[in-house]
Amino acid sequence: AATSGVQQLRKSLGTPGFYSLCSPLFSSACEQPKGSPRIVGGNDAKNGSWPWQVSIREGSNHICGGSLIAESWVVSAAHCFNGDKSAYLVNLGEYQLLNPSESLVSFPIKEIYRHPSYTDIGFSGDIALVELETPVKFNSVIRPICLPASSVEFPSGMECWVTGWGDTQYGGSLTAPKTLQEVQVPLIDRDTCNSLFNTGSYPDDPQGINPIKQDMICAGYPQGEKDACQGDSGGPLVCEWDSAWLLAGVVSWGVECARPNRPGVYILLPPYADWIQARQGSSSELCHPPCLGSTRTLQRWPGLGSRAGRAAG
Repeated sequence: AATSGVQQLRKSLGTPGFYSLCSPLFSSACEQPKGSPRIVGGNDAKNGSWPWQVSIREGSNHICGGSLIAESWVVSAAHCFNGDKSAYLVNLGEYQLLNPSESLVSFPIKEIYRHPSYTDIGFSGDIALVELETPVKFNSVIRPICLPASSVEFPSGMECWVTGWGDTQYGGSLTAPKTLQEVQVPLIDRDTCNSLFNTGSYPDDPQGINPIKQDMICAGYPQGEKDACQGDSGGPLVCEWDSAWLLAGVVSWGVECARPNRPGVYILLPPYADWIQARQGSSSELCHPPCLGSTRTLQRWPGLGSRAGRAAG
């Protein structure tokens, strides 16, 4: 029920709650609400409404999404990176892929840290931390998102958002000018999602039963219709708490796109929050105290290919 979900999230967001890896001068940056009421079954986003969204490029091609979490750091999916770091660029302030705006800035990558437990698409550990060559300057369309601490649990049924420039149907590319897409989807707990995946069969289903592991969460509808798709990999699954946005998950894999009983699968952020913080060491970009204090209360909660990654190309 919605009430129990609110209580669960409210309890888990108490101290230590969650932290933001943002400049102290922008400790409230991740509190900015989206600029419009908020991929397959989605709509054009409003320019600047998801200011942490990044486009990861290999050469001139968009291959994956990602989320800005600090001045020099981006979170994405491990399976997005198979080449040398010099092969990639990170674009911020981007809205339409085929119509570059004045706000667009590109950054070379200093280092890519794939989680050591990662082995392949569809398995645990599909998360990467990307360090940019130079720090980002925040502005109205480039801002970080808050990261949930390891204690946070996102309740099943919570309405969250997925954004990206991926296909709008399986095998169907986003049409020109390739505007950033947004779609609202409810979270689905691991047990329920495994039950869905164990129902019926598709040619590209993962092998074995219960493919949704401890560090994964699903989002979508049993009937399909709305989902992330190829090209959305690494992008954000975000949930709003009070007036702040939390990065709940990273687009990881799915069976085609928006198929019945096959919701999109995301790597959860809380299991990797400590790894992310430790990897950054004593970075001056860490905010203390957390970007939201424990006195905040939940004001709004709307209620309730084979292991194909969602990378393009």
